[in-house]
Amino acid sequence: MDPGASSPEKQDKENLVGISSKHLGVCGWILFSLSFLLMIITFPVSIWMCLKIIKEYERAVIFRLGRIQADKAKGPGLILVLPCTDVFVKVDLRTVTCNIPPQEILTRDSVTTQVDGVVYYRIYSAVSAVANVHDVHQATFLLAQTTLRNILGTRTLSQVLAGREEIAHSIQTLLDDATEVWGIQVARVEIKDVRIPVQLQRSMAAEAEATREARARVLAAEGELNASKSLKSASMVMAESPIALQLRYLQTLTTVATEKNSTIVFPLPMNILEGIGGVSYNNHKKVPNRA
Repeated sequence: MDPGASSPEKQDKENLVGISSKHLGVCGWILFSLSFLLMIITFPVSIWMCLKIIKEYERAVIFRLGRIQADKAKGPGLILVLPCTDVFVKVDLRTVTCNIPPQEILTRDSVTTQVDGVVYYRIYSAVSAVANVHDVHQATFLLAQTTLRNILGTRTLSQVLAGREEIAHSIQTLLDDATEVWGIQVARVEIKDVRIPVQLQRSMAAEAEATREARARVLAAEGELNASKSLKSASMVMAESPIALQLRYLQTLTTVATEKNSTIVFPLPMNILEGIGGVSYNNHKKVPNRA
């Protein structure tokens, strides 16, 4: 390969930068000299037309005979624009808010959704923003819409709903890489709202409710199991000491009596009833023998 030949990447870079390595040439210097001479001749009047004020948040890209004058834009402050040969373009360096309208997207699991977002970006190179793209704001707006659709089209609905920050970071990275040659720096990308069909919302709500009910039943069953184990342990302790059961009866009566109930049910141990029944039955059997 010829070392003197320039690579395609280098040629593209030279075309994108907008700074031509060629000088004005002989005709260009002649026209420049005439323009400067005209400004001197009409000095009292021309000074008000040639001096321009650039604000703190603005930069001016000066074209002299169609060529950009410097690698860096002029400003802020006063700049000199020669008549007939110079043309300048103001570029605002403040952060711009780009609202992405709702985009109808088909996710990877074949669910139709509408997603909107917002992009915050700023121009860090006024020369690139003027020389490399016709309308930098419109180009960034359209690229943000396309990138949003492309990224969300590769995700499922659950990933879109749960991973908004990750998706926003991916969109920001792609936009920043694509708009670097335009002199754009993407500061932040946010997904504002994800809209899904009403029928799907009802289905998801029913599914979530069924999941909550199943979880509640599992927790209730586990609670009953633990309670049965505790009751079993308590019954074993009370079986070893019968008087403990009587104390439990009295404690229950005290609890019921504090609620001001008109009816109090007093539980009797079954062994007492069996004892009473056994005594009456034995007495009934013994009476005929005596007769």
